[in-house]
Amino acid sequence: MSLPLEGRTAIVTGAGRGLGRAEARELARLGAAVVVNDHGQPGRDGTGAASAGPAEEVAAGIRAAGGRAVAHTGDVADFAQAGGLVATAIAEFGSLDVLVNNAGILRDRMVFSMAEEEWDAVIRVHLKGHFNTVRHAAAHWRERAKATGAPVYGRIVNTSSEAFLAGSAGQPNYAAAKGGIVGLTTSSALALRKYGVTVNAICPRARTRMTEDVFAALAPPDEGLDPLAPEHVAPLVGYLASPSAAHVTGQLLVVHGGMVAVVERPRVAATFESKQETFTHDELDALLTGWFADRPPGETFAAAEVLGLRRG
Repeated sequence: MSLPLEGRTAIVTGAGRGLGRAEARELARLGAAVVVNDHGQPGRDGTGAASAGPAEEVAAGIRAAGGRAVAHTGDVADFAQAGGLVATAIAEFGSLDVLVNNAGILRDRMVFSMAEEEWDAVIRVHLKGHFNTVRHAAAHWRERAKATGAPVYGRIVNTSSEAFLAGSAGQPNYAAAKGGIVGLTTSSALALRKYGVTVNAICPRARTRMTEDVFAALAPPDEGLDPLAPEHVAPLVGYLASPSAAHVTGQLLVVHGGMVAVVERPRVAATFESKQETFTHDELDALLTGWFADRPPGETFAAAEVLGLRRG
């Protein structure tokens, strides 16, 4: 029986633990050769010495199960090392077909006490890290498409968060980075569509090292699969990486515990027009103050309210 990703090569960043590990295993199960990328730092805040251990362990597990995988321990937030990651996939397996961006760190703090370095570190790993790998992969696919005169097979799955959709008071850096990733996703989807490349983003909810405090009060069940297990997220990534999702691009999907929700782009909730050449303060006060007063905070973020989204 043929597998949907047989003969394809995938990169998964941040794949040494948690979501990335589950995603790498799922892509391998679907037939892909996988480059398992993880910088291997022990702290979820990105501190500690880098280590090859996490990436090597996941790659070895894939190979032991009959799949093909190699480890890569470069820092995706470094532009040159991200380029080396793409080059590794091509050198080891002859092609690059799928890129899953998952690597990230946390430096949680309220906005009024956040240090500049805490802001910069999170933006660097999440947003710049996504850009770096997307940029190198996109350039490779564009070059191939121009050389052959035909579209290529390319799939990008980026990782955003419900922290972007619903806000997260203690994570202004993380929420901003995850919002930026959605912008990068939609922009890249438009730019790469003509080359045959799809670009989508997911907002996963899962129990990982990154979210251990968020879900601390929700104990895993004594039996059966944890509703917050990363294994609930991985099948969606596998689908988006597959030929079946050829016409799915520029989308944002929330996924957890056997549920997938497609998030609509923001819609206009109300429109107000000035009765003169331009608005006056009094006119805006009359139009807007009452309108907002009649609505609870956050009502205009309909998707977040309907889904009951929380920090994650």
